[in-house]
Amino acid sequence: MRPIARHAAAGVAALALLAGGAVFAQSALTKVPSEVRAGAYDLDTSHGKITWSVDHMGFSTYYGQFVNVQAQLTLDAANPANSSLTATIPLTEVDSNSDGLDRHLQTADFFDTANHPTATFVSRSITIDADEPNEATVVGDLTLRGVTRPVTMEVEFNQAGPSMGNTYKAGFDGEATIKRSEFGITYGIPMGLGDDVKLHIEGEFVLKQ
Repeated sequence: MRPIARHAAAGVAALALLAGGAVFAQSALTKVPSEVRAGAYDLDTSHGKITWSVDHMGFSTYYGQFVNVQAQLTLDAANPANSSLTATIPLTEVDSNSDGLDRHLQTADFFDTANHPTATFVSRSITIDADEPNEATVVGDLTLRGVTRPVTMEVEFNQAGPSMGNTYKAGFDGEATIKRSEFGITYGIPMGLGDDVKLHIEGEFVLKQ
């Protein structure tokens, strides 16, 4: 075989191997919850955050985020009721796109981070939807400003499988709504600043090796 032909053949073989690897990696991904690997997972903080929104006196819906959330998920795909979720939210890591508001949120009018720098969530039950196995209801206790109240979160499983950095991930999105007044945060409510706070949670969890 001539040198050019040999190089061409080698290139085709290399492309075939790469294509085969890509197909294999893609096929290893799953959107079926029962196929997800069981075990202990940590939230990838660079791909996990909580976006909150609140009615701003009827003029707009104001959005902000909590970042650098720490969370642990114990996942039992065969028996989801045995699964559990805990999370710690650093209230000092709020981003409202306004430095002034960020500072105000740290005060006793809102989070009072001098005395309560974090909020925590601990699940009490995880129930899979009988008709939509990719969806679940997570009931747990949210502690904010030293007050603990039950919170219900509706969660959707996105997919799981190999990810970059030789890791195995499981991805979820969640929604919940809380009344801030139930946690002693009443600032601005008489002026029309919303009491209901909607939470959208995004999380990619990494299986511990």
